[in-house]
Amino acid sequence: MKLSSSKQETAQSKLSRPNMRKLAPGEKITERGIEFERQRNGDGIFTVSVMIDGQRIHRVVGRESDGTTRTQAEDFISRLRSDSKHDRLSLPKGRKIALSFRDAASKYIDKLEVEGGKDRKMKRMRLERHLVPFFADTPLSKISSFDVERYKKQRAQEKSARGGDRVSTTAREQGVKAADKARNTAPGTINREIAVLSHLFSKAVEWGWITHRPAKLCRLKEGDGRIMYLTVEQVAALIESAKASDNLQLYPFIVIAVETSMRMSEILSIRRENIDVQRRVIYVPKAKAGQREQPITEHLATFLTGCMNALPPDTPWLFPSAAAKSGHAVDIRKPFIKAVRDAGLDPVLVVRHTLRHTAITHLVQAGVDLPTVKRISGHKTLAMVERYSHQNGEHIQAAMDKLQDRMKLV
Repeated sequence: MKLSSSKQETAQSKLSRPNMRKLAPGEKITERGIEFERQRNGDGIFTVSVMIDGQRIHRVVGRESDGTTRTQAEDFISRLRSDSKHDRLSLPKGRKIALSFRDAASKYIDKLEVEGGKDRKMKRMRLERHLVPFFADTPLSKISSFDVERYKKQRAQEKSARGGDRVSTTAREQGVKAADKARNTAPGTINREIAVLSHLFSKAVEWGWITHRPAKLCRLKEGDGRIMYLTVEQVAALIESAKASDNLQLYPFIVIAVETSMRMSEILSIRRENIDVQRRVIYVPKAKAGQREQPITEHLATFLTGCMNALPPDTPWLFPSAAAKSGHAVDIRKPFIKAVRDAGLDPVLVVRHTLRHTAITHLVQAGVDLPTVKRISGHKTLAMVERYSHQNGEHIQAAMDKLQDRMKLV
């Protein structure tokens, strides 16, 4: 005989092992601020939601598969109450409730806007999508190293549409099945989120929100995955597709990218006055590693002269856009995706940043020394350029052949 919904709810209101085992995927039991939910994969997850000092604290304690139990959830709540009581006894009278991570994240972005902090758009995105939902209303000063490790573990188990920023080998090997495109979040992606958390901690100390960094942050080890790049033939096919595009800015964008290794934002924000065709350089005032002069080829200098001659004389931008608040184009994603498909390439693997990887990789394969490549690419450190030295060993073998010829041992 099947129980009615009200009787069934009463019977399973106790957070006991038998009741937890009976739960179907999607069902949950809540008792005294502790919630246990059975997930679709069969695992169970414990969360707590309690009011402490007038503040709602909602935290993920852990998964059943990791050995988390109801007792541990109860101990976690007891520790929260104990810590809160200790803070009330030790703080000066009239001290405000501790700043929550959610509020700290909002204030952090606002202050970066005023200070002109770098990479604000990506910092905001990583906070809003991942960090804030996890740490939520936890007091900023109470975030522990254990909390950060739990965050890293949870993110590593989540699925990412692109499976991280790196893809193995060249675009020739595109036999990627649809099922393989959703992979666990890459260590590099998680490390960039932890970098935002680290910067927030440092700024919070600088701004007087907390007295010290509350947790030690450790980066995940990133794999030796190769960086996606296009062959010469694939570049030619993509350029031909761009020439046929309805978007007239796509073709010059791709030409500049593969002949300079400049980033998308750097290209789209080029001002006419910053192009010196005589010296063959483009001045980049707001590059990721600081302002710099970008060297260009003789072909590109001639190409850019033609582009500027075709623009209205009163237009300061190389890629003007009347619809954009900045006055210049800020994205070119849709026409780029179409051109990639028309060139017979996979838009999941070939993205706009792939053009930068392509230019740098071919510089290395052409035998250009790494310090010179660093000068051209605008990387901060030589170590960041060394990643490209592993792409396709033909140039390395050619170097060994030169050593062999010089030594004349055979």
